Amino acid sequence: MRAAISVSRNKDCGLKVVCEVAGVARSSVYAQRQAGKATAGVATRRGPKTPWGDAELVERIRAVLAESPFVGEGYRKVWAKLRFAGIRTSKDRVLRLMRQHGLQAPKRSRGPRGPRVHDGTIIPGAPDLRWGTDLTTTMTLEEGQAAVLLAVDHHTTEIVGIHATKRATCWEALEPIRQGVRKHFGPIRRDVALGLELRHDHGSQYVSDAFQQEIAFLGISSSPSFVRSPEGNGCVERAIRTLKEQLLWIRSFATVEELRCALIEWAQLYNERWMVERHQHKSPAQVRREYYAAQTGLAA
Repeated sequence: MRAAISVSRNKDCGLKVVCEVAGVARSSVYAQRQAGKATAGVATRRGPKTPWGDAELVERIRAVLAESPFVGEGYRKVWAKLRFAGIRTSKDRVLRLMRQHGLQAPKRSRGPRGPRVHDGTIIPGAPDLRWGTDLTTTMTLEEGQAAVLLAVDHHTTEIVGIHATKRATCWEALEPIRQGVRKHFGPIRRDVALGLELRHDHGSQYVSDAFQQEIAFLGISSSPSFVRSPEGNGCVERAIRTLKEQLLWIRSFATVEELRCALIEWAQLYNERWMVERHQHKSPAQVRREYYAAQTGLAA
């Protein structure tokens, strides 16, 4: 009908006339035309196209996992390492391929959680404002159970001190703190670390008079977490989990001294190469260096 010739005007009938005669809205005709155009071609994924097919991308993912000095890294860090290597793809695609080929990091099932006692944030805006400390245990082949103690900077997630000992006394618990103070504040002396806050739980080592008096001498203020609320000390708790997954659960140690040396070496590796998602997949040491470089630039 649209191609019919009007006798009075000697022209073809316009769309308006045709729609009026047929009792159809012009918007419906236009919408139908657009739908026809959309379905005319082959449906493809929207967005930029990647040159990497699924099979080739899976091989790249396997290579990233094989080259990593850590075990059980998740899809986010794999995606970040692919980007650093110039391979651009989406996180969802990396997750899908890792799930399909059994490359995902193992994870524990979680039960339902009750209401949180701790609300807010435990992350300060700069390094060396709040550290967290805690301990865990492991077994040695010749000397039995050993305690592993560490201290973590809440801003950078950097391990500032780590120690292994046969007995977890309050004096041994102070060793990671002393290591961090010597490294980031200077020689041990009164009030050398003024302005630093130390988050710890209510373990007997940390609430003892000797421990509290020593950190007070250094100028460190005590900041105990809430009772039965480990998320208040979450930074060091997360570091301990990583330590277990990457070292303590996959290696054996004959003596406490062998364990202590391995911990120092692993902490250096963690600080320089472990990727932290909330820092755009930068390492803890890199976050510290960039922060103080920026402060030096502002001062200049």
